[in-house]
Amino acid sequence: MLAFVLIGTLPLHRYYHLSVLRQPVRLFLALAPVAVVFITWDLLATSAGQWQFDPAQTFGMRLWGLPLEEYAFFLVIPVAGILTFEAVTVVRERRRAR
Repeated sequence: MLAFVLIGTLPLHRYYHLSVLRQPVRLFLALAPVAVVFITWDLLATSAGQWQFDPAQTFGMRLWGLPLEEYAFFLVIPVAGILTFEAVTVVRERRRAR
C-alpha cells in the first residue's frame, strides 16, 4: 500500500515543479519530530501489550520490535501529504493568477 501511495504522489513533484524533495534538510525537520513522537508511542504501546503487529501481515524484519514498514509509514505518508499540499497550493495559485 505504501508503494501505491508513492506511485500516486511522487509524480506531483515533477509535474508541478515542486521543491519539496530538493530541500532534504527542511523535509527532515518537518518529518523527524512527528516520527519520533509516533514511533515512541508505537514502541510504548507494543511493549505494554496495548497493540501488536501481526507477523503474518508484516515483513519479518523488525527494528526495536517494530516492523520496518511501520517506520516506512511514518516517512511515506507525511511525504505524500506534503507533496499533495504543495501541489494543491500550486494549482490554487495558478487559478488565482487567471
